[in-house]
Amino acid sequence: MSYTSPPSDPFDPFGSPQPRRSRLRRPLTVALAVLVPGALLGWLAYGTLGGTGDGGDGADRAAGSGATPSVLHSPTDGEGKTGDPGATASATSDPKGSDSLKGKVVVIDPGHNPANAEHTAEINRTVDIGTNSKECDTTGTSTNSGYSEARFTLDVAHRLRTLLQQRGATVKLTQDADRPYGPCVDERARIGNAAHADAVVSIHADGSGTGNRGFHVILPGSVRAGAADTRAITGPSKNLGKLIADDFARTTGSSPSNYIGDGTGLVTREDLGGLNLSTVPKVFIECGNMRDSKDAALLTSGAWRQKAAQGISEGIVSFLRG
Repeated sequence: MSYTSPPSDPFDPFGSPQPRRSRLRRPLTVALAVLVPGALLGWLAYGTLGGTGDGGDGADRAAGSGATPSVLHSPTDGEGKTGDPGATASATSDPKGSDSLKGKVVVIDPGHNPANAEHTAEINRTVDIGTNSKECDTTGTSTNSGYSEARFTLDVAHRLRTLLQQRGATVKLTQDADRPYGPCVDERARIGNAAHADAVVSIHADGSGTGNRGFHVILPGSVRAGAADTRAITGPSKNLGKLIADDFARTTGSSPSNYIGDGTGLVTREDLGGLNLSTVPKVFIECGNMRDSKDAALLTSGAWRQKAAQGISEGIVSFLRG
């Protein structure tokens, strides 16, 4: 940018014309010589007596103000690409609540491993879920444009992990695309159990028909068969699910499913190994229907996925705070 100098100031000592000396200059000089030392002594006395009036200097006030600016992170693009998946959060947490979940353990279960499709033999083998046997895992669904459920769930899991860690929680993922396939549904349950998790949330997206829209939260039914016994967790899991459903709807603006759950956004099932074999409070959330174009537009939006993580996080926080 070019810069044009302003007109010369007649009192500028650098090269500007100097005014003629006034006849009053000598008396003024004498007066200043008398006044300045007195003012300086007064200022020194004032500083010595601590007369700042605010208890500290500017640096101390800035350091103690607690006014930390919010830091926003850019959402990922519509294809789920993240430069730093674990660093996508809507804002830094409130310092007053940053340690509110200290000592709490949350396990996030991103549904389906992105590499499952390359290990069909392994994921098709059956495992015992208490009530019956079921496939180890599946590949999950995808949008009509090819954005996979596995990519979606992992992205939301990363965002959710960041939000919960900012609250002080210890967060573990059942998988982070760091294994060849799986884990199988029975192992997913064991991971949460072994962590003595205070809450476990399994993240999914549905693959229903066109026109079927909205989210729903799946709760464990009361099961006692074989290795499955959910009687101790059905109550707290239902509470967890209701809180997540409420906060998810409020934060994302999405409506409860119009095709399952009778408009409540809550569904109880007894055929999911990840729930049947859990001994800690656990729910699934189907965040939307990937096969519906309107829901797919949300699920493929990085900004919306951030809202989804925020809604799930707030539900978990409410549950853990009791």
